[in-house]
Amino acid sequence: MKQSFFYTIAVLLLAACQSKQNNSGNSKEAAATTELPSLSYTIYTEKSELFAEFRSMVVGDTTKLAGHFTLLGELFTAITDGTITLSLVVDDNTVSQESTVSSSPGIFRYAILPAKAGLGKLVFDIKNKDYTDQIVIDNVTVFNDEKAALASKEEQPKGNQISYLKEQAWKVEFANMAVTRQAFNEIIKTTGEILPAQGDEMVIAANSNGVVTFAGNKAVVGTSVRTGEMLFSISGKNLTDGNTETRFTQAKVAYEKAKADYDRAQELAKDNIVSQKEFLETKARYETEQANYNNLSRNYQSGGQKVISPISGFVKNVLVAEGQYVSVGQPIASVSQNRSLVLKAEVSQKYFSKLPFIASANFKTVYDNKTYSIESLNGRLLSYGKSNDANTLFIPVTFSFDNKGEVVPGSLVDVYLKLQPFDGAIVIPVSALIEEQGIFYAYVQTAGESFVKRELTLGGSDGINIQVLAGLKDGERVVTKGAYQIKLATASGTIPAHGHAH
Repeated sequence: MKQSFFYTIAVLLLAACQSKQNNSGNSKEAAATTELPSLSYTIYTEKSELFAEFRSMVVGDTTKLAGHFTLLGELFTAITDGTITLSLVVDDNTVSQESTVSSSPGIFRYAILPAKAGLGKLVFDIKNKDYTDQIVIDNVTVFNDEKAALASKEEQPKGNQISYLKEQAWKVEFANMAVTRQAFNEIIKTTGEILPAQGDEMVIAANSNGVVTFAGNKAVVGTSVRTGEMLFSISGKNLTDGNTETRFTQAKVAYEKAKADYDRAQELAKDNIVSQKEFLETKARYETEQANYNNLSRNYQSGGQKVISPISGFVKNVLVAEGQYVSVGQPIASVSQNRSLVLKAEVSQKYFSKLPFIASANFKTVYDNKTYSIESLNGRLLSYGKSNDANTLFIPVTFSFDNKGEVVPGSLVDVYLKLQPFDGAIVIPVSALIEEQGIFYAYVQTAGESFVKRELTLGGSDGINIQVLAGLKDGERVVTKGAYQIKLATASGTIPAHGHAH
């Protein structure tokens, strides 16, 4: 009976021991699989952007860090060369590690071992062939142990976050900007026309009656020409009336006869053989025939009368066909220097009281959908009408500007008249907008690879920028280039979840 009792006790003790060992093993396994809080930082300088992800730092525990470095500019691109040194500074203790770009362009990797607990900072010193920069992450805590690190874990904000990786953004035209309040002009949107400036274009008229012949390819629209260069010839060779060759021959004969008579009269006048009256009549006849002959011979060549370009520029219009008969004074072509142009905007009468406050303008062409600024083209306001045009019931507003070779005279444009500016407006580029069924949105960056889609209430636009009345706050970063790519990636469902492993 005693043996049975002791046997039962032994079995119970053995089971209890095994249970304790199992519980101990499970506890160690749970501790081993517990992840430290994940940290994410997005820092901007004037030159660079850093997006870094890493676990909370613990003394004596190696922390792996992947830094995504972007070179800022008109487009955001990955930093693909040079070295970036990471320094962990806690009080008087500094731990540093240098890294070059990894197999993934733009990503620099570190494995740093904190040596001292406390509140410190991470310093990234960028050095490459193009520039140097320094990015600092302040208030980084190094914990004594994992327990303290786990206790610091904070609840991550929830919402409709969209992940768009740096590796995706670097492959497309991408950029963003910080939203700030600034001066913005009240806008009057209308239409207008681009016209040649006065004196910048000349019409060429026929200098004789006859049939037009083109001078090679010089009479082709768009061809560059120089002052005095021949564009056409006009011949009346086969015409019974107004024959250029006959007129030239007659003028030459008359001139030569008048010159001979004059030369003879000069000799006779020395000996007073001819009267002074006869001499003066001979001289007058000679000068008249000389002027007539010189006028015809100035632009005459064998086969017809030359028509030359009065200015250097390009052939804008050809108003006749080769072989067509023209009369003296008939317009046959126009040549434009195309150096200065005029923007003529047509403004509704309801804005008449605001016309004195017009400061400048932007205009958008229909052929390249590009918006130009009058200021950037060295332009200025010439005048605005004091009454409406009886034919159109609109009031003209006129600007002059330099043509840099991209604007086509005669084209119709959308015009954004800019009145005097007012302060405190939130303004973003028009390129940041995404339209869906008449509602406008923009993508706002909430972290390095996280974005939210924000509905906007819009104000006026000058064709380049647009005022946002609601939907954005100061300091938020809005995507200005690449928003459409984010939309496409979102619709395709191919965007990986945020917090991906690099």
